[in-house]
Amino acid sequence: MHAGAKLHDRFEGVFWVTLEDGARKLATKNLAPTISVYGETLVREGEVEYRTWDAYRSKLAAAILKNLNTLPLRRGKTVLYLGSASGTTASHVSDILEDEGRVYCVEFAQRSMRELIDTVCGSRTNVYPILADARLPEAYRALVSPVDVIYSDVAQPEQAKILADNADLFLKPKGSAIIVIKSRSVDVTMEPTDVFKQEITILEKRNFTLVQAVRLEPYEKDHALVLLNRE
Repeated sequence: MHAGAKLHDRFEGVFWVTLEDGARKLATKNLAPTISVYGETLVREGEVEYRTWDAYRSKLAAAILKNLNTLPLRRGKTVLYLGSASGTTASHVSDILEDEGRVYCVEFAQRSMRELIDTVCGSRTNVYPILADARLPEAYRALVSPVDVIYSDVAQPEQAKILADNADLFLKPKGSAIIVIKSRSVDVTMEPTDVFKQEITILEKRNFTLVQAVRLEPYEKDHALVLLNRE
């Protein structure tokens, strides 16, 4: 499929592609040409292939479409990805970081880890799968080098604590964190807005500074993506 591609006006490594039918889609440059990770459309322009980035499948794409202001992911950065599942978003992070970067993917579910290895790791040299529980970062301490960014998307009650505990071990000074807060996983009885405030307060007490919080409706209900910097 032929199309036009244009660099996103705010984010390095993120693009807009226009399909033949005129539809405009978010995309990343495919680090593993000809390979589709989750059924996304592959778009070729000259020598470069792009992968459309589905905001209904990736909360980071949803946040970008909901006017996320800044993104600490760029070429050559190192990322610890907590709760990578089968690698839908992690594969786009891999694209953005390019070969010079590194994505450590921590996932507890064996089935998701097998899918990550089969569909993502086999064709990409910058993705490192780690079968482990993100609540126990000491267990994989020997496998992870200090990172520039932690991306956390875990469906656990203590989401903020999990991120902060991992940051204490792995995040470089003045590093950044992105956390997807799933309010129903934290407390189904609380209003989502109150859950978001509660988790952000926990992170601020653990030496993080809030940069931006973005609600993800209509792409994800009762979710927010929060960007923070470490002091």
